[in-house]
Amino acid sequence: MKNKHNFLNGKYFVLALLAAATISGIAATRSNKGEITRNLDIFNALYKELQTNYVDSISAEKSINTAISAMLNDIDPYTEYYSSSNQDDIALMTSGEYAGIGAIIMEKPGKGVFISEPYLGSPSQKAGLKAGDLIMMVDNDTVTSWHSDQVKNKLTGQAGTPLKVQVKRPYATDSIITVNIVREKIQIPTIPYYGVVKDNIGYIDLSSFTDKSGAEVRNALIELKKNPKVKSIILDLRGNTGGLLEEAVKIVGLFVPKNTEVLRTRGKGVMNEKIYKTTTSPVDTEIPLVILTDGNTASASEITAGALQDLDRAVIVGSRSFGKGLVQTTRPLPYDGILKVTIAKYYIPSGRLIQAIDYSHRNPDGSVARIPDSLTNVFKTLHGREVRDGGGITPDIKVEYPEINRLTYNIIVDHWAFDYATKFAAQNPTIAPADQFVLTDSIFDDFKAYIDPKKFNYDKVCEQMLAALQKTAEAEGYMNDSIKAQFKALEGMLKHNLDHDLDNNRRAIEEILAGEIIKRYYYQQGQVIEALKRDETLDSAAVILNDINRYKALLSAPGTKLAKK
Repeated sequence: MKNKHNFLNGKYFVLALLAAATISGIAATRSNKGEITRNLDIFNALYKELQTNYVDSISAEKSINTAISAMLNDIDPYTEYYSSSNQDDIALMTSGEYAGIGAIIMEKPGKGVFISEPYLGSPSQKAGLKAGDLIMMVDNDTVTSWHSDQVKNKLTGQAGTPLKVQVKRPYATDSIITVNIVREKIQIPTIPYYGVVKDNIGYIDLSSFTDKSGAEVRNALIELKKNPKVKSIILDLRGNTGGLLEEAVKIVGLFVPKNTEVLRTRGKGVMNEKIYKTTTSPVDTEIPLVILTDGNTASASEITAGALQDLDRAVIVGSRSFGKGLVQTTRPLPYDGILKVTIAKYYIPSGRLIQAIDYSHRNPDGSVARIPDSLTNVFKTLHGREVRDGGGITPDIKVEYPEINRLTYNIIVDHWAFDYATKFAAQNPTIAPADQFVLTDSIFDDFKAYIDPKKFNYDKVCEQMLAALQKTAEAEGYMNDSIKAQFKALEGMLKHNLDHDLDNNRRAIEEILAGEIIKRYYYQQGQVIEALKRDETLDSAAVILNDINRYKALLSAPGTKLAKK
């Protein structure tokens, strides 16, 4: 989803009215046309005075974008304006396609823009670009001081057009490398990996809902069912922030009878309701099914998970989903602009709306909050199980995901794991297959030695809290020689030790580090395979799927007695 810019500082606030002028055709349909006309007249006069009398020149383009962002930000995070220069963002969201070199890039502040990950089989991968390469030049432009958006725009372009990319590769004898690449149409896979896990479970990792997702999930499901070992299915929607509503309906339709209602959307006016039903024959309506969710499961992902829960067709395992029950569509604007606007709310089969935040009711400071659980309402699934609206999809089996601490956070954001993986890959041309790779003690010790304690900065919570307590004790008159001695002893026991902290967080660090290393050799698919090795949520799902009586009990009405098998 495209990030929105927040321009709500004081001197630009009045410019928010300008956005209304660009969509006056929409605004004019509102009831109080006189009020709208009056405010537009006020704004037009105000803006004219600014252009005439303000001491510095005012950019019309900047002003209009500031105004639009301010106004739309006050509505909801999903209503967005796309100018003619960023139309590719819309196409990428809906189709997963763009034309370019097929690589993810990232910016390190003050250091430049780097190749983060080439896609397998992409022009960048075939040309030999690797994760960790610093992009120096694109064609004749030196880009070492550019931001990632500028570099991205330079790398993308019409399919079939050539470009030259020069990179600096660390840990290489000939560090400056120049490659010639021909841009291609890049299709970002919506399923990074599918395969058999835990010996008898078909696993599908779905990362987004583009116009190809329904077909790709169908194909993956059919292929998995060809394997006689596969007795059940897991559809992983963790981290999937959604996409096209219609694709969610198609995916639900793989598991339920044709003509089953999946959701209803309701927009402005009592007549503006649309019912979505499955339109094709299912692949399998009986195979045991688990859906994995987390806090980043949103939108179309929640339609899929919520509908299958309401229809008692799947057990949901994981943590509560994000809670986005709003539907957007795109509308054309003058000068090739596009407005992505929220037009409706959606209601899944039980009748519930899972939207977690009511943007129409804001706090006095303009902030919004999630709907409290105490204010949610009870609905019933097809078999009579109780489910609630508001606040996303609550799993049938909850798995608590550990919170990332400051040490592991800094290992990620300061690129320690990424940079070490670059060094490791340069020194190790090959490693074991992804499903057999083990991050050994020697690799972990080498990673610890790689970290420079002088450059590794993170919040030392115990030391900070102890210092604050000492100040409080002094301020309140409790500090004497005895207390000082006890503080000194406690300070010695809680002294920050990076080596100790790394060992103490080894399990979390291994997950980050192993994923980065595996990705250098086996790309996204390998990274998923590596993550599944230590996936507690997957383990919980497997326990349920291998106990058919428990699986059926979770989907049955309260008090239902099941025959033992």
